[in-house]
Amino acid sequence: MKYLALLVGLPYAFAALAGPLTTSPPTPTVLFQDRAIPVATTLADPNDLWVATSQLTEINGFELKEEGACLDDICVPIKQSEDSALYVTRRGQGWLSVTELARRLSQAYAVDHDAGVWSFGDIPATRNQFVRQRVAPDFELLDKDGKPVRLSQFKDMKVLLITWASW
Repeated sequence: MKYLALLVGLPYAFAALAGPLTTSPPTPTVLFQDRAIPVATTLADPNDLWVATSQLTEINGFELKEEGACLDDICVPIKQSEDSALYVTRRGQGWLSVTELARRLSQAYAVDHDAGVWSFGDIPATRNQFVRQRVAPDFELLDKDGKPVRLSQFKDMKVLLITWASW
């Protein structure tokens, strides 16, 4: 009888060693402007990232106002009185689709569903400030000797930037 109990219990022991049969999805993380922001809670959606409106500013700097999601002089209208592709209310909590907001702003993004990582590029409309201010963004390149040189090293100096592309 001892051997029978051992044989019956053997598959369960192997299953315990192998780990759980189902895994919970990883906690989502948003990558934006050299920051990694863990997302506390999300709405389940296989294609879009829905975040609580309280976490919107932390994620991308936008603030939800009465007229919509706003960042400086950029404002995307949102009707918060009814559900839409951009905003929904569930159990009294407002949720915003960060991916739909990105699409409306022509902001590039990529997702790794297995790792739970959403990476968002620059918001094109925010780059216009460089044109208005006539200030180039800081960047770093290697000089002819292989040493890194940043544009900011030439502050208060006139700089001529010459670019070339083979295409």
